Amino acid sequence: MSCWMPGCPALNMCRGLATFPISCLERAKDLKSRLGILLHKPELGQRVRTSSKLQLASRRRDSSQEVLEWRESFDQLLKSKSGVTAFHTFLKTEFSEENLDFWLACEDFKKTRSKNKLASKANRIYEEFVQSEAPREVNIDHETREITRKNLSGATSTCFNEAQAKTRTLMEKDSYPRFLKSASYQDMTKQATSRSISKRSHT
Repeated sequence: MSCWMPGCPALNMCRGLATFPISCLERAKDLKSRLGILLHKPELGQRVRTSSKLQLASRRRDSSQEVLEWRESFDQLLKSKSGVTAFHTFLKTEFSEENLDFWLACEDFKKTRSKNKLASKANRIYEEFVQSEAPREVNIDHETREITRKNLSGATSTCFNEAQAKTRTLMEKDSYPRFLKSASYQDMTKQATSRSISKRSHT
């Protein structure tokens, strides 16, 4: 389109382009041409789509296998991030998620390297989960509670070991079997099993 009227947008645009160096305009044309070639290559788009589908299928296979492994042992459940999340959701329905939260806090505590941080973290965990009448008091016996309290005087990475072990045993013997029988986990296993069967039928 051409226009020689004063203030014409097309004329102003042409004048603006004229101020660019020729090399810049040539580079822009070259870039546009290359992008056009890439966008119109059907095999490239197909390759990207195929790769995405394979990655998604792989993730589904992994997650399906993981879900079925949770019933093998409590350790298998705790090793899986998604397993811990599912178990935590179940514990909330029983109003006992503090047991798992305490266990996870202890695992994180063991990784602390700074002595100063070790002491402050130990006190926070003790006040939140262990001491009598704690906001999220875990179900441990008086003797274990007292041992843990004494351990705080010289906090080390092992000062919650006994309390953590008692809480873990409680979850393994009590909450974990109920989790495996829960409707939510049964639904997950059905979906995982159907995906495994579907996969085998397509190979």
